[in-house]
Amino acid sequence: MIRIINKNQNLFTLSRLFFIVMLSLISGCQQDQQQVSLQQIIEREQVNVGTLFGPNSYYLGAEGAKGFEYELAKAYADSIGVSLHIVPTYSLDELFLKLEFGEVDFLAAGLSVTEERLQNYRFAPSYKNISQKMVFKQGREWPRKIEDVQGSLQVIKNSSHEENLIRLKQQHADLTWTVTEAMDADELLLEVVEGRLDFTVADSNTLALNRRYYPDISVAFTVEEPQPIAWMVSKQSHDSLLASLVEFFGNTHTDGTILTLDDKYYGHIQEFNYVNTRTFIQAIDEKLPKYQHLFQRYGKTLDWRFLAAVSYQESHWEPHARSYTGVRGMMMLTLPTAKQMGIESRLDAEQSIRGGAKYLNQLIERIPARIPNPDRRWFALAAYNIGWGHMEDARVLTQKQGGDPDRWVDVKQRLPLLKQQKYYKNTKYGYARGDEPVRYVENIRAYFDTLVFMDEKKVIVNADAE
Repeated sequence: MIRIINKNQNLFTLSRLFFIVMLSLISGCQQDQQQVSLQQIIEREQVNVGTLFGPNSYYLGAEGAKGFEYELAKAYADSIGVSLHIVPTYSLDELFLKLEFGEVDFLAAGLSVTEERLQNYRFAPSYKNISQKMVFKQGREWPRKIEDVQGSLQVIKNSSHEENLIRLKQQHADLTWTVTEAMDADELLLEVVEGRLDFTVADSNTLALNRRYYPDISVAFTVEEPQPIAWMVSKQSHDSLLASLVEFFGNTHTDGTILTLDDKYYGHIQEFNYVNTRTFIQAIDEKLPKYQHLFQRYGKTLDWRFLAAVSYQESHWEPHARSYTGVRGMMMLTLPTAKQMGIESRLDAEQSIRGGAKYLNQLIERIPARIPNPDRRWFALAAYNIGWGHMEDARVLTQKQGGDPDRWVDVKQRLPLLKQQKYYKNTKYGYARGDEPVRYVENIRAYFDTLVFMDEKKVIVNADAE
């Protein structure tokens, strides 16, 4: 059904109408071609999945392909015994057309399930809810409601953000905005940070990721309450494909796959602290250059940015830092640990970093080989903070309660229980402030992600300069 456009709506909605008409024509002309069944996918031994480039969906890191949607799609491919072929794009329009033309079997791109999309597509079961936020740069007058949005507002063309703005305009005739196909959600946030754009709308998960790098991004108000996001399937696809996705998501919710991926990508960024983030970014500019060569020298087997993140959590890169417990220096080593690592002066920055790196490597080596990174690294960090014995107590408790002792997302739920007598009285090492290593690990994860982003950003800038 073609909807009549109100004359007060912006002209860009005409292109949206054209897009919907095109999809209808394509669907009608290619109905027979689009009967993609599960059996066909299995016979070709490959599932083709469309997605968007970006930190939430798919990107190429130093160790290869990454992204929440990529890993989830890989798990689906493994579950049906085929290889995964990712077809990434930068544009929502192009992404939808790839699905309609049969270039991909389904879309895995963090797409919101909206009323308008339900008219043209089918969706697998939802695996996450996200809300939409109106954002602006901190320092300007705080807009509390849609009427306060005065200035330039831009969103991505054919996004769920645009759908909601069209809906809002029916009650707020003065609301105006522009759309773009040339920028993604992260780039729009950067436009706001750098003052070239007054407002944009961002999904809550995208916002959480970016505020680690751009703490000046502020949330004005919620544009849309939490909506489900799900994988999108063409209406012409065979029911067997959708049925297999239903089964897959039922299994992933049961076996903890969704929970593990959610923790991996978003578990350490749920809470945002403006002052702490600003202070850290300032320290990257002002303090880190003095010690970066030491982190690079002694952090080769760890990733120097990981070692630097641990050091910042411990001492804020202060070589003479000390605490009431007796730990001192850049890596806040205890006196016995320093002696074991061959460190003569904990207050010497180089010796402290060398000793901390050596100690972290030893802890990582103690983690069972069957546990892969990044969980292997998080367990080592928790042990660095609370001690190996308490870490093992938490893992034993996790297993007794039916969790997976080799999975950080399960163990971090049990670590705080070591403060409760009914639990710690049955452990080998007794009482521990188990909530502290959880905060410790999550802080370092956030610092590490920010350092990786800032480091890669500098590489890009240098490459452009050349």
